[in-house]
Amino acid sequence: MRLNHPDDDEQRAIFEELLTSVSTGGGIYSCNGLDMETEEALWAIARAYPAVTDDLVAAARAVFAGQLDGSNAAARRAALARKFDELARRRAEEARGSREGNPPGSLASGPS
Repeated sequence: MRLNHPDDDEQRAIFEELLTSVSTGGGIYSCNGLDMETEEALWAIARAYPAVTDDLVAAARAVFAGQLDGSNAAARRAALARKFDELARRRAEEARGSREGNPPGSLASGPS
């Protein structure tokens, strides 16, 4: 069990190892240090085996580059922030509706 995250060189080695594995009919081991987006790209290759295309490999490499440069994590944080904003908006609408006499979750915007 690892006590720290792999550095970039270790992540590159792990990615190349797993890319080779899925490209030749193997799988992916857990707790590998790769993010969900990179793992999903590798699983796409595993599902395509034996018809692994250069496009699938290039896509996996591009997604892995996003892990290294932080853009995958930034996209996850942005998506999570949008979900929290939507939840806050819905709760505010429900609170506004209950103050106006509408039951929570109703579509009515106020008394008719």
